Parts: sequence; structure tokens; C-alpha cells
Amino acid sequence: MNNQFAAELNEFSKVGKVIGVVSGKGGVGKSLVTSLLAVVMNRKGYKVGILDGDITGPSIPKAFGISGKAPMDERGVHPALSKAGISVMSINLLLDEDTDPVVWRGPLVGGAVKQFWTDVIWDDIDYMFIDMPPGTGDVPLTVFQSIPVDGIIVVTSPQELVSMIVAKAVKMAELMNIPVIGLVENMSYFVCPDCGSSHHIFGESHIDQIALTHSVPVLAKLPIDPTIASFVDEGRIEELSGYGLEQVASLIE
Repeated sequence: MNNQFAAELNEFSKVGKVIGVVSGKGGVGKSLVTSLLAVVMNRKGYKVGILDGDITGPSIPKAFGISGKAPMDERGVHPALSKAGISVMSINLLLDEDTDPVVWRGPLVGGAVKQFWTDVIWDDIDYMFIDMPPGTGDVPLTVFQSIPVDGIIVVTSPQELVSMIVAKAVKMAELMNIPVIGLVENMSYFVCPDCGSSHHIFGESHIDQIALTHSVPVLAKLPIDPTIASFVDEGRIEELSGYGLEQVASLIE
């Protein structure tokens, strides 16, 4: 990491490993993967935090059923806690209404993410997951330069177009000397409830070829499952199973 841009962690905070969850484009399920990984690690007995770096499209608090404002005391701002005790910090926990848009230019957005690291009091976190905004622009660059990210997980979907975009995300991480832990493919297949067979709604997967090209492992392939969508919408993501991400959690350990 370039120490010129390094941001100091809050003096009252303690954070162990930091894992970034990235995608080259939006809408592939990056926030879902971030949340499920946090849930799985929390079930393993670790103290887990989620830094919601997607300032203009924050969705983590809703998935966990968290509303209201982030708690504050004389020391500063604290993350909100989920029902199972996962620490969550998101711009939505600072807005008057969670539907208020954040109409900011890039440097302000990047500065807000950095402040979530420097100003928020993270209490003895073993594993922090950063839900990054999509793409390879201002905010991912700010995070990679200023926060000591130990590794990233790249989330993708099966469309062929995505393979080129995933390559951009992987190459950015390589340029920044940040290890790529592996790839997770979301919306990989749909299991018909009537016949039990798998269908590739978005076309055949290309993730194995991408992984081979960049010498990174495929960590998991998540299904299209209406149950996931309904539980996330209801703020009950902590009640879901890990959908195969338990193996990813073991790798992160």
C-alpha cells in the first residue's frame, strides 16, 4: 500500500483483517455477497463489521433490517448493530431519511468512505468487509490506497459481457498489489422447483475461463433464488443459509 495516502484508523478502533468485495459493474449482487459472508463469519464466532462503501447506492442496512441513526457518544460515531451483532456503517445511517439521495461528486464520496475508516469507532472487529461501489473509479482507488485491504473478492454474473469487466477489476487489484482471494458468481443458475433441473437463465457461465486466465480460484456459484430476494427485502438476511459461502469463509480464515 502507498503510505503517502494511508489513512489512520480511529484511536478507539481495533480491526483485524479487511476484505474488499468488488465488482466491475453494478447489479451483480456484490452487497448480497458482502452480507452473506459477514453472516457466515459471524456464525463462526468472529466479531464482524461491514463498511458500506457504496455511498450513492447503500443497501446493507436494509438487508439487515437496520433503520434509524448510527449511535454517537462523546468519543464519536459508532456502527449500528444487527440482530446478531454485526457492526454496520452506512451513509443511510447518517441521513434524515434513508430515501434521501446522496448527490455528491467523486472526491466527496471517496472522502466519506475514508471517514468511515478514520472517524467511526469499530470495536474490536476480527473481520471487516467493505462493500465497494461498482467499477474501477474514484472510490475503489481511494479505498485501495488509504485502507489496508488484505484481499478482495470479485463478484460477477454469467453474462459474457461481464467477463471483460471482471478482468478490469482483477487487473486493478493487481496494479494496487492487493491479493485477489477469488471470484464469486451470482445468479449462476436456477433450480426448477417442479423438475429439479438447473437452468442457466443468463447463459452459460464463463467464470471458470476468467479464473484460469487470471490464475484465481472460483470460490462459489450462487443460485437465482426468490427466497434470497424476499429475505433481503424484509431485512432478514441473517436467517439465510450461507449458499456455499462457508467454504469461502474458511479460506478467508
